[in-house]
Amino acid sequence: MIKILHGSAQLWGGSPDPRRTATSGSFDHAVRPILEAVRQHRDAALLRYARELDNLGDRPLRVSEQELAEAASAMCPQFCHAAGTAIANIRQFACEQLPRERFEEFSPGRKLGWIVRPLDAVGCYVPSGRYPLPSTLLMTAVLAQTAGVPRICITSPRPSPEILGCAHLLGIHEVYRVGGAQAIAAMAFGTESIPRVDRIVGPGNAYVAAAKKLLAGEVGIDFVAGPTEILILAADGDPKIIAADMLAQAEHDPAARAMLITTSQTLADAVALEIERQLETLPTAEVARQSIDSGSFIAVVPGMDEAIHISNAIAPEHLSLHDPSLLSKIRNAGTVFLGSNSPESAGDYAAGPSHVLPTEGVARLRGGLSVTDFVKVIAIQQLSPSALQDLGPAITTLARAEGLEAHARAVEVRSVN
Repeated sequence: MIKILHGSAQLWGGSPDPRRTATSGSFDHAVRPILEAVRQHRDAALLRYARELDNLGDRPLRVSEQELAEAASAMCPQFCHAAGTAIANIRQFACEQLPRERFEEFSPGRKLGWIVRPLDAVGCYVPSGRYPLPSTLLMTAVLAQTAGVPRICITSPRPSPEILGCAHLLGIHEVYRVGGAQAIAAMAFGTESIPRVDRIVGPGNAYVAAAKKLLAGEVGIDFVAGPTEILILAADGDPKIIAADMLAQAEHDPAARAMLITTSQTLADAVALEIERQLETLPTAEVARQSIDSGSFIAVVPGMDEAIHISNAIAPEHLSLHDPSLLSKIRNAGTVFLGSNSPESAGDYAAGPSHVLPTEGVARLRGGLSVTDFVKVIAIQQLSPSALQDLGPAITTLARAEGLEAHARAVEVRSVN
């Protein structure tokens, strides 16, 4: 049964879960030889690992366009309609997030601004282990398309027909049957079969996370994501709804965390009982039970100010605020769901924002994946002679204070008559 905790905010200071940090080094150790083998031997190593770890067998690494088309044609109308709804909403939201270009005078003769250019190539990692996730393909590739990325490749160890069909729906033809650290290495370094990309996005298991962490810098990444998590803040509410939201997160992974912070002992007890009732009929109870019994909890605190303090310290991936008026006090969260009619499931599939989100406190640093992760905002500067003359004293003074004489002379040579 889920733990019900009592105490001060100091009990949850936002520090990483020790169960996860204790094993991170072992995953790094396991992944390093794979990365180095793919770097050195390229396709030879990639194919070996794909056959050993991804059950590739004798199938080709790259999925043929015919297979993609056949998968799309085999999808039922209901799924196609659902995918179309999600695609439209994701694209609509991404279009609104896309930075607008600007170039104008900020002062006489000093024209400044920026241009927006897409990355040249992006790799989207789509999990297909315990639960194949075509939704992750949509939540990554649609953003890249909206940004204008000309080359998008998909890697997935055992892609389901829905994953393949969604790739075809989006017009993406570069799909590979490979996963784990070997897929990340191939996209980062490039092999004979998989050309390198500029950025890798998408969640994965601990080996994928370790590979992304170790290769950050050699290739762009979104962030290193761990097991999923939700934090619900509610002074009152329907125990059935809250329990359902917690179990929706718990069923992802035994290491997932479902957390409720409330000021009501009555609500805490009712939610704990309701979780047990719903687990009795949940098909994914074997996984959800492990999550509920290990990393999940219900905390009863004296007031909502303390609940907010704890929430900002934890910086949860998903934050559910049953009282929307609390939003102004939130500083750290991957994404926020306002009100009791906004389940996290909506964000996972079809509301519009990407479900690729930071976990384990990384939301202190950034929000979820967005279209801005797929573009470069490049500053531009143009000075008239008079504007440069006005700026000249500041530039030359600062340059000489740093001992960079040529910098100063590069300004002064332009003012010589």
